[in-house]
Amino acid sequence: MGSDLQAVEDIVRTAYSRYVARIGREPGPMRDDYRLLIAERRVSVIEHEGCVQGILVLIPQTDAMLLDNVAVAPAAQGLGLGRKLLEFAEQAAVASGFRSIRLYTNEAMTENIALYSRAGYAETHRVEENGLKRVYMVKPLA
Repeated sequence: MGSDLQAVEDIVRTAYSRYVARIGREPGPMRDDYRLLIAERRVSVIEHEGCVQGILVLIPQTDAMLLDNVAVAPAAQGLGLGRKLLEFAEQAAVASGFRSIRLYTNEAMTENIALYSRAGYAETHRVEENGLKRVYMVKPLA
């Protein structure tokens, strides 16, 4: 777990640090406790050329699987790892008996909103939580 923990924390830091100036503070994923999330078996990783290059955090909720975080190391972006992580998330949600998968992202992360829209997610609502302006999205699953 120790090496995965370091890799997970490094990926989150590098993937989200570019948003700090845009949002005016660290995005939520930069403040999460990955040691705890790994211990709770909420984190999945994807490797490329023998190194962890992407992470996924899934949290089962009452009515849907929450895709709490998906991040790919900047150096590995464009290799399709994010798409594979999203596909894995959907498969895990279906395998866990959920009929939909939900996520939220900061409204300032416009490229993420566009990416999720292209992947079949639809915006459901926007709220301010913990001082962050979030866009909630959902995708029905077969």
